[in-house]
Amino acid sequence: MNRSEGLVQRKNVLTSSNDRTGTGSQDRSGPGIEDQKQLENDEEDVDAKETRLTLMEEVLLLGLKDKEGYTSFWNDCISSGLRGCILVELALRGRIELEKAGMRRRSVLMRKVLLKSDTPTGDVLLDEALKHIKETSPSETLQSWIEYLSGETWNPLKLRYQLRNVRERLAKNLVEKGLLTTEKQNFLLFDMTTHPLTDNTAKSKLVKKVQDAVLGRWVNDPHRMDKRLLSLIILAHASDVLENAFAPLTDDDYEVAMKRVRELLDLDMEAESMKPNAVETMWGVFAAFVK
Repeated sequence: MNRSEGLVQRKNVLTSSNDRTGTGSQDRSGPGIEDQKQLENDEEDVDAKETRLTLMEEVLLLGLKDKEGYTSFWNDCISSGLRGCILVELALRGRIELEKAGMRRRSVLMRKVLLKSDTPTGDVLLDEALKHIKETSPSETLQSWIEYLSGETWNPLKLRYQLRNVRERLAKNLVEKGLLTTEKQNFLLFDMTTHPLTDNTAKSKLVKKVQDAVLGRWVNDPHRMDKRLLSLIILAHASDVLENAFAPLTDDDYEVAMKRVRELLDLDMEAESMKPNAVETMWGVFAAFVK
């Protein structure tokens, strides 16, 4: 039984069950609130069996040339963008948080990153960054960590925090997940390991997800957007790879998509970080890249 047949059968069972129990007009017309939540959980369980990608892997996948298997030689933004992804990923997974703003309402970028949980994530890059944050005393600011992880610091004592070979390590992760393969290409003066796509399905789904977020499923409120998807859009832009997702669009759709991305980039990140249920670290990373 495929996914769609399973969900339809599940819905039919819930509907008939509610009709028999006679629990009100809402139940007679379809599954109730609790049953609807169960349906959504069923869908998530099915999705969990598919290949799950981290923010870093999704940004790299958007940046890779499908057949050539490498990112543009002219892209000097993706390196720091991937480090931003790592910090957001750690925040979304509940491993790090920002210190309290305090009475003086310090800038979100100037607040220190605190360890919330040192439980390993199972991802080598995330755990390496988490280890650095755990071992650092006193704590460093969010702006500092973006610089340290990228190696863009003038302090030689902080260079040990740099995450090295991030793109290559992410590409190897994607090879292990079956999305990329490994080849050697000759570039006249040197040989380079490349990682072409084995199958375009996963990337096509990713591109479609990004396009839908700013077109058909646009919600006009960043706090109603999925946090991971919002992060993907802004950090893909910061990494200069978002254009790749919009390239197949018609001229009209492209204009609408870019207009809505610009609306996200023009947000007051400080103000957004103070709204209820906001992940402050996420908004702080956004502020670092759009300031």
